[in-house]
Amino acid sequence: MSAVRPAGRRALGESRPGRDDGAGRAGCAWGIAGCGWVARDHFLPGLLQAARRHPAAPPRLVAAADPDPAAAARLARRAPGASTAADTGELLAGHRPDAVYVAVPNHAHRRVVEEVAAAGTPVLCEKPLAADLADAEALVAACRRAGVLAGTAYDQRFHPAHRAAADLVAAGELGTVTAVRIVYGCWLPPAWSPDGRRYDNWRADPARAGGGALLDLAPHGLDLVGVLLGGDDVEQLAAVTQRRVHPYPVDDGAALAGLTRGGVLFGAHVAYNIPEAPGTPPRRRLEITGTRGTLTALDTLGQEPGGTVRLTGARGGPPAPVRFDTSLSPFTRQIEEFSAAVAATAAGVPPELAWPWPLERDLALHRLLLTALDRTGTALPPPAPAGPEPPHTAPEGVR
Repeated sequence: MSAVRPAGRRALGESRPGRDDGAGRAGCAWGIAGCGWVARDHFLPGLLQAARRHPAAPPRLVAAADPDPAAAARLARRAPGASTAADTGELLAGHRPDAVYVAVPNHAHRRVVEEVAAAGTPVLCEKPLAADLADAEALVAACRRAGVLAGTAYDQRFHPAHRAAADLVAAGELGTVTAVRIVYGCWLPPAWSPDGRRYDNWRADPARAGGGALLDLAPHGLDLVGVLLGGDDVEQLAAVTQRRVHPYPVDDGAALAGLTRGGVLFGAHVAYNIPEAPGTPPRRRLEITGTRGTLTALDTLGQEPGGTVRLTGARGGPPAPVRFDTSLSPFTRQIEEFSAAVAATAAGVPPELAWPWPLERDLALHRLLLTALDRTGTALPPPAPAGPEPPHTAPEGVR
């Protein structure tokens, strides 16, 4: 089978009338609230890549805010012309960004998003929407009252591999899709650090994170199903959790089973307890199965560009590689498209037309996941006796 080049299509997450996918992307002045490793090591490089792609009017960082001034300074000095702010209020009043990316711990999402929305500033909030359902509902309601453009930062929507896969599904290359399966694992021990420095691993704290591997990693998979299937979202979901390896009070692994509105099966294994070593199978795998073939993506789930996608026909034969841009970060594409939406709303386009990812839809998926988590119960068995531990630092902690 020769290489497959996906055809273009318009579906959930694609352009709508009133959006300019070219010129409207560039020139957006961004603020960052929360300067942890995702903002520093992934969002900011994505912003800088977007600037290189649009040199005439590049998107740019104007200021970064974090309770730790050193963290804000470390991030800001990597962006030409960027400043720091003591808090979100100073970020908004002193630097007047066109949009704010919120990457504080989950329990603080509501407070920061409400403050940004009240200022009338478009906001892109990291997933999950909040650590609990009440805060997520309040956050969405605040954005609705303010009438601002607001989105959830599901970067996997924008990975070129996943866009290519969605194109092939929409073109009928798989026939009738029957199932989507995901494995999304990483190694996140209690003392994990992204860079070797002392690090507050709040993802292992139930009060701030709201959960463990299930609440952190599964939202990407749930969102991605609707992206891949042109809007056919998961509507039924069940989950089981484990605490098998790491001695912290949240789950370090989970399995999920679900069904979309249209009857497609969904299965996922998400984990904080899968180390990666030379010669081991990939810990990130996506499969989309249909009556005419199967798409298999390896190492596309996560913050980095690249990976591989192959299409295997139902009648056998060698799998065909699927072409996509392996150099483009999903964060870059996310920043470009949200910046375009910011420009569109500034020109008078309603937010619901400028950004085709309704926050209410993201809330429905968050509610579905939290309901499944609640049904598992809160008691987790103790972890297994500890053995030799793989490294704590990047790249083992890359998620």
